Amino acid sequence: MGETQEVQLQIMAQGAKEAKSLDHSNSNIQSKVRPRKNYKRWLRIALYTLFLLFGQSIATLLGRLYYDKGGKSKWMGTLVNLVGFPILLPYYCISAPKNPTRDNIQTEPPSASKLAFVYVSLGLLVVLDCYLYSVGLLYLTVSTYSLICASQLGFNAFFSYFLNSQKFTPFIINSLVLLTISSTLLVFQSDSSAPTGVSKGKYAIGFICTVAASAGYGLVLSLTQLAFRKVLKKETFKVIMDMIIYQSLVATTAAIVGLFASGEWKGIKSEMEVFELGKTSYILTLSWTAITWQLFGIGCTGLIFEVSALFSNAISVLGLPIVPVLAVIFFHDQMHGIKVISMLLAIWGFVSYAYQHYLEEFKSKTESRNMNDVSKGLQPEEVK
Repeated sequence: MGETQEVQLQIMAQGAKEAKSLDHSNSNIQSKVRPRKNYKRWLRIALYTLFLLFGQSIATLLGRLYYDKGGKSKWMGTLVNLVGFPILLPYYCISAPKNPTRDNIQTEPPSASKLAFVYVSLGLLVVLDCYLYSVGLLYLTVSTYSLICASQLGFNAFFSYFLNSQKFTPFIINSLVLLTISSTLLVFQSDSSAPTGVSKGKYAIGFICTVAASAGYGLVLSLTQLAFRKVLKKETFKVIMDMIIYQSLVATTAAIVGLFASGEWKGIKSEMEVFELGKTSYILTLSWTAITWQLFGIGCTGLIFEVSALFSNAISVLGLPIVPVLAVIFFHDQMHGIKVISMLLAIWGFVSYAYQHYLEEFKSKTESRNMNDVSKGLQPEEVK
């Protein structure tokens, strides 16, 4: 009997060693796989960031080029922001990347009427927002326009406070103050900052429209977040792409209606003929504007899926100071003292906002790691 027990103990000890060895082997395999997965994820994030920054910067410069060389139609400037969305369809049809945290959430799908209301209402807000941006770009230099657009981050935080229970931390308050001052300073710049042939009154209209467009963009982002939380109730790849495609379809249709209802379509032929760079360049300018805006859309969507909507918007605002520098090179915009101070304040405001995002992400990951450790049976003092 004693020998049998001893043999059993030896077998149990050997089994424990093998189990420990197997666990150690599995942990080594997981430790090798995890960095590889993280590497690929960060590579995707870097690629989406480049798409966003490149698309936004080039599209803004091309939009200004259209107006600089003879373009006059505000609705055409609106339409090229939206009409390129079919380029996203191949991206939409490819196999969606897997995100287990989001994909495994089972929720009851919303009704068709609710989805239609979300897509149509947001689409109409988007086309109105794009129209205001077009008016602003028509009457402002591209550097002034871009610096004012940096305020969209502050408006997003403001509307999120009321719609999505966004907390106002000291860093967010600091960001709001800096971005507000950054935009307000541009009111006091000299008339020489306005494009050639633009009166003081039109400059004021452009300024007001750009501020209103930035506020509208912040509202659209906050309402989109609210729609995901209250109506769609999940943020899978398909749901996000559905939102973008259908919203863009509504907005594009509204922009086409606006182009014909305003009568601006009648001047397209004469615009093409008087365009300083020629007819071919006119078509290429509008085409590449549409393509680069959709490149921006791919980057924006990718960052929303890989990280968050807040991170995507923050990167978008980070890219705005790039445009004034490029405008000095390509359009010979004046970069005087007020613009420099405004740009530095905008960057400071972004850094403050991004740091708050980093703190929230770090806190969320820490809490998630602690919950996983507890679920594995570890005691609180064992959690490091």
